[in-house]
Amino acid sequence: MMQKLLLFCALGFVSEAAERPRGVPVAKASFYLPAREFMCITSKQRVPWEYVNDDYCDCEDGSDEPGTSACPNGSFYCENRGHYGMDIFSSQVNDGICDCCDGSDEYEERIKCVNRCLELGRQDREERESFRLLQEQGYKLKQEFIQQNKRNLEEKQTKIAELEQKLPELTALQTEAHAAKEAAEAPERQAKDRHQKKWEMYKNSWQWEKDRVKGVHAFAELDVNGDKEVDYVEVQAHKEFDMNSDGTVSIEEARQYLDENDIVDKVTFEDKIWPKMKDVYKPPADLFDSPPADQNRLMQERLRNKQREEEQESMPPYDDFTTRLIDAANKARNEFINIDSKVRALQKEIGDLKKFVDMDLGPEGEYGALQGQCFEFTERDYTYVLCPFEKAAQKPKAGGIETTLGKWGHWHGPVEDKYDSMKYDNGQRCWNGPMRSCRVNLHCGTENKLTGASEPSRCEYQFEFTTPARCKHPDALLHPHKHAEL
Repeated sequence: MMQKLLLFCALGFVSEAAERPRGVPVAKASFYLPAREFMCITSKQRVPWEYVNDDYCDCEDGSDEPGTSACPNGSFYCENRGHYGMDIFSSQVNDGICDCCDGSDEYEERIKCVNRCLELGRQDREERESFRLLQEQGYKLKQEFIQQNKRNLEEKQTKIAELEQKLPELTALQTEAHAAKEAAEAPERQAKDRHQKKWEMYKNSWQWEKDRVKGVHAFAELDVNGDKEVDYVEVQAHKEFDMNSDGTVSIEEARQYLDENDIVDKVTFEDKIWPKMKDVYKPPADLFDSPPADQNRLMQERLRNKQREEEQESMPPYDDFTTRLIDAANKARNEFINIDSKVRALQKEIGDLKKFVDMDLGPEGEYGALQGQCFEFTERDYTYVLCPFEKAAQKPKAGGIETTLGKWGHWHGPVEDKYDSMKYDNGQRCWNGPMRSCRVNLHCGTENKLTGASEPSRCEYQFEFTTPARCKHPDALLHPHKHAEL
């Protein structure tokens, strides 16, 4: 073992930086220690060490050519000192395009590459510093949001406890009021029913008498010859009995109204004929068939008769006893409605408070600061509206009806970061299309602001929204690059 170590030292192989083949990152340097054979990293083939970077692909995984473009599946590592090291595809090596900021991918110098790593590193550091400051400022505001939400939760939980203490007492009063209402309504209902039945008996009797009187008049009007009988010839004189509307009343039609008789007396007419004739019969002296001098008199008489009939058809007022029962029932009903409204309002308030407490407003409740607010973004012809945890909407800039793009649905980010975006769905239906929906992408910012709106797909909208609630602690941010060669 000592002999091998001395041999490596003699050959200068201990200096990793000096002996690492072109295109090999530090993390993989241990795979490229000079030996008689090179073992391909993933395919495990063995090839002579001289085959490494000989511009011919021997390993199936392309690992023997880290510094050439020989292997289509290989990669080349750019040192990029002063900036960040990076891997590029082997096909980009010596292709006449400077892909590495240090130009190391174009070592054949077919093209002269300017080393841009120091400038890019400076720009990157400035951008990272700006990003860090943004996160730092936003994170401070986020902490305020978290504390504000904690206070809101404590206040609402305290309020819930207070209201829930009041609820049993109020519910007991509601139960008592309901029982009192039921007790007062029972005699009221009985008294009203008695009054209604009396009125219906009277009305039926009055209607029967009115029909009887009309029948007497009709018999006299039909009995033109005054022989105390009505025959089919007298019925034929009334065109309203023309059943088939051919302009005449046939003998058969007249006899049918007379119950297949040729002639009937007064008693038979009133008992049997008039009940089925009354809805068709028309008095012979119509208002407009009368002489002009009589028309005004007949009109006034008809109005008086109609008024009397309407008065008789209206149910009379309740008696004093029933009126007192109704007043008592109304009082009980009003008292129940009043206490029932208070119970319902209290239950709703408790429900709304619990809904807020149970809502997912972020890992530490930081998004609670967005509740109850609406934000707008205007672009071209529309103004877009976002009311977090409520709705997303769109309205014409020139004025008009608002269109709902979606109602609050759920957090819509990936499993590892579900608070990355929001989903609003079940919006208004598109013309001949689906229901509208909207995704809201959340970004770190020092203010709550709707910054963009688009429609990537038909009826599917996308908003961009910045908020301190999305910011992270600067120290917890993971840099996208693994390491820097500075």
